[in-house]
Amino acid sequence: MEEIIISGFGGQGTLFAGQVLAYAAMDADFHVTWIPSYGPEMRGGKARCTVIISDQEIGSPLVRRPSAAIVMNIPSFETFEPMVKPGGVLVVNQSLVPHRSQREDIRALYVPATELATDMGNMRVANMVCLGALVQALGILPLEALEQALDRHLAERHRKWLSLNKEALRKGAEFA
Repeated sequence: MEEIIISGFGGQGTLFAGQVLAYAAMDADFHVTWIPSYGPEMRGGKARCTVIISDQEIGSPLVRRPSAAIVMNIPSFETFEPMVKPGGVLVVNQSLVPHRSQREDIRALYVPATELATDMGNMRVANMVCLGALVQALGILPLEALEQALDRHLAERHRKWLSLNKEALRKGAEFA
């Protein structure tokens, strides 16, 4: 079972990244929960989601000690870095988080996600860069599963971003 937290500011696509991961796992016949959480401010406020992926029924959707986390900003790093289970994975958007984990019992990946996304033409796909890195590091799903989830579940109004989202996933996986 993987328990994952994806956290950042509203507008960074943390909830969308969690949805893509959840859909990919669901399409691969895993049991899945996806729970969003955000402040009343939405854009610029706190936004996070939890995703649980398991090959067995999930007893509780609450995540207290995640096996992995993506942190897109400093407050998310400060909150969730200490919570990752020993042996877990922490993906840090190094473009916005200058901190380094002092923990030796987790695998921390420092991905310049915003810079990579900007170089690709749209900084808004930094979430997909981080998601690609996480999936590559965890090995729970093949990258193609996330690409297929985008194909199957991306809303029609966002389809113009489909190829860029896929490219961002691959860029993050390569970086990991």
